[in-house]
Amino acid sequence: MTGVLVLAGTPIGQAGDAPPRLAAELAGADVVAAEDTRRLRRLTTDLGIEIGGRVVSYFEGNESARTPSLVEALLNGERVVLVTDAGMPSVSDPGYRLVAAAVEAGIRVTAVPGPSAVLTALAVSGLPVDRFCFEGFLPRKAGERSRRLADLGAEQRTMVFFEAPHRTEAALEAMRDVFGAERAAAVCRELTKTHEEVRRGPLGDLVTWAADGIRGEVTIVVAGADPAAAVATDPASLRAAVAGLEESGMRRKDAIAAVAVQAGIPKRDVYQVVHIDD
Repeated sequence: MTGVLVLAGTPIGQAGDAPPRLAAELAGADVVAAEDTRRLRRLTTDLGIEIGGRVVSYFEGNESARTPSLVEALLNGERVVLVTDAGMPSVSDPGYRLVAAAVEAGIRVTAVPGPSAVLTALAVSGLPVDRFCFEGFLPRKAGERSRRLADLGAEQRTMVFFEAPHRTEAALEAMRDVFGAERAAAVCRELTKTHEEVRRGPLGDLVTWAADGIRGEVTIVVAGADPAAAVATDPASLRAAVAGLEESGMRRKDAIAAVAVQAGIPKRDVYQVVHIDD
């Protein structure tokens, strides 16, 4: 018989939030694959347990190389528990490669449901929760980040992003430039921890607030586009929308792409309107 791969959710802040099954799974596993073995030791100390099986590291740098040996262990009937630093494995964390390989090999994959920064931030944001999408981390480079956001210009669902604290101000500025300064959003910092903070407001105000510096783990929640606020498709409206984005610092190419999404028309149509006098 093959073994079982268990994706185990870990606390995003307080150890007391650990799901009850987590301790039992860690203690009884044949193999525990951990994103950071030092954090795992702190977690087991907090839970008051000892791990009887093997502990191996499983992080972004060795994920590809380590996956085959873990699949082999699973094929040999072992129970492998995967944990990351916080939250659910494979959600913007190591795990996807192992899950895909296990599924391909016919191995059972299950989970110990646990805390999630995505759902926690969404729930406390005060923004609509009936429909949402998770966009993970934005690209680090400014141009790529603007293009990614431009693709989301007409997205009507509430959007959830992860961001590093030192890039949060730049990310909020890019969101303001693409979505507009009045778009409602929330920056959730250090969720469930001692210094938890949820700052809500229009993107323009949040950019000003972030200028003082951000610390800790950050999740950003942004309201979806208002269908009634879509850019009109007449030439004057299209040119004005592109010009407004250019004035905010966006390159013309990216501004045209963003307006095309917001207007629901092909980019070439916006390009032709903007360059009609060239």
